[in-house]
Amino acid sequence: MNGSIEQIAIIGAGKVGTAMAYLLQKAGYGVAAVSDRNPSALVDILSYTSAQPCSSPEEAARKADVILITTPDDEIAGTCRTLSDSGAILPGNKVVHMSGAGGLDLLESARRSGALVASIHPIQSFADIGGAIENLPGSAFGVTAQEELVGWAEKLVRDLGGKPFLVREADKPLYHAAACMASNYLTTLLHTVETIYASFGLTREQSIEAFWPLVLGTIRNIERQGTVSALTGPIARGDTGTVQKHLDAFYLKLPHFLRIYQEMGVLTVELGVEKGSLSTERAEALKNLLRGVDTDQM
Repeated sequence: MNGSIEQIAIIGAGKVGTAMAYLLQKAGYGVAAVSDRNPSALVDILSYTSAQPCSSPEEAARKADVILITTPDDEIAGTCRTLSDSGAILPGNKVVHMSGAGGLDLLESARRSGALVASIHPIQSFADIGGAIENLPGSAFGVTAQEELVGWAEKLVRDLGGKPFLVREADKPLYHAAACMASNYLTTLLHTVETIYASFGLTREQSIEAFWPLVLGTIRNIERQGTVSALTGPIARGDTGTVQKHLDAFYLKLPHFLRIYQEMGVLTVELGVEKGSLSTERAEALKNLLRGVDTDQM
């Protein structure tokens, strides 16, 4: 160990682990060792850090005060258990994972070994190592930690350039589900839009060129005004005629997308009511239309 500077071991040299090694070292932390089962991943991470590559997690952990487990989520508990059973985790060590949905129970074996445990999870999407290094600073991090480790975990996030906020362990699955909807489901939604454009002849490039300025403008509006005030469009205006045309077109041409349009439409009606742009009567008419309710038969 190097004096008072805590030494960190990175267990898992994937995109996030590699980016964390780079950013922690840049922030002045001592990154002592890295470990990964994949030899090529170890070779790759060495271009981002001066840490010592180790052939096993146990070897890496024994060189550190802080053990950062950045394996896939399903491997976190098993990796931690292996480290604990081998004696690589000592009383007073800090053991941290970066899973969004996983709680501190994944590190229970480390806690039983006398370590303090925490989870820090960046609300960010990482397509590659370069993107992870670029996007981690400035991102919000959900922090879940033993009380004794909360301040330390928040400082580490701030040192990375992140913005920490506390997430109760019981709330982690919903917290992570919301993040997935904001990122993964947004990607799927925009792919659906791309597919709809393709149905009447546009190429992928033409589709993105068509809808991307709209997406960016919407995101800017949300950033400036919040989601409620940023809502626009036919549902927010109460335009039942336009919505009916949409429903007819999906039914005739792309019926497999009809349900998502209906479900999202009902939620959009509720947002329009919250915004104040829809009366109760108009909102009810739109919901009935979207749900396929024939009001003449009611």
